Amino acid sequence: MYPPDDRYLIYRLFGFLTIHWYAVCILGGALLAAWFGARRAAARGHNPEHAWNILTLGLITSIIGARAWYVFFEWERFAARRDQYASVWRWLIFDVINPATGGIAIQGAIIGALLGLYIYARRHALPFLEWADIGAPCMLIGQAIGRWGNFFNQEAYGRPMAQPQPWGLRIDAEFRNLPEYQDLTRYPVETTRFHPTFLYESFWNTGALIALLWLERRLRGWLRPGDVALLYGILYSIGRFFIEGLRTDSLCIGAPGGECVGGLRAAQVVALLTIALCGAIFTVRHLRRSPAARPAPR
Repeated sequence: MYPPDDRYLIYRLFGFLTIHWYAVCILGGALLAAWFGARRAAARGHNPEHAWNILTLGLITSIIGARAWYVFFEWERFAARRDQYASVWRWLIFDVINPATGGIAIQGAIIGALLGLYIYARRHALPFLEWADIGAPCMLIGQAIGRWGNFFNQEAYGRPMAQPQPWGLRIDAEFRNLPEYQDLTRYPVETTRFHPTFLYESFWNTGALIALLWLERRLRGWLRPGDVALLYGILYSIGRFFIEGLRTDSLCIGAPGGECVGGLRAAQVVALLTIALCGAIFTVRHLRRSPAARPAPR
């Protein structure tokens, strides 16, 4: 696979309008997810307009969460650039806060989306756990489609393949984030193929979506409110843990960002904690008396 040379769907139309393919993938996935969420909400007797309103708020809170998560783990790099700006406010606005400079993290986005849902549910007296269940498969839709934005940006890829495969990803030298892989004598552009981890995660999320919808239908009447969201946390995190181990641009704990040599990959640590926490909550809830059956989702 080779990403298109042009990252833009529209570039400086009328002198100012630029639309990145990355944005098209993110927003396209979000819109499809909201449409699916509206159908799920209507099937449960809720006003489907809430799904679109939650999307609007959730996009804001998820972007904030994604950026905050990235900045937290890369704080030393941001702090080192403080002297390049005339004031602290310019540094905060144009470097730290500004996601256009590069750097967001999906796990932070998920936390932000949950926070947005919680705020909206409290404000409109909606059952938070039920709406978390409605939104869990929708998150997988958005993630599966949104990951293709990384393809157009030549980012979120893995280490070079030992043996090039048909699905291997060609990455131009200027987009290789680690100096080791910028050595074109050892890793020539024409023959080196990187693991397309964005593709692996997109496929995993699609499979997790199918599994989650099947479990929701197969276990109807036994699942409690919030269980589908817990299963989402487990399924997504299993795939993220293994795929993250291939990446060359991980956020790290105790090491510089990249392949985390001598440190831990933050996403893997969070994935393990999520699996353990969601699994424990799910198990404890079902050790108690089974709840009354709920209507099957349509």
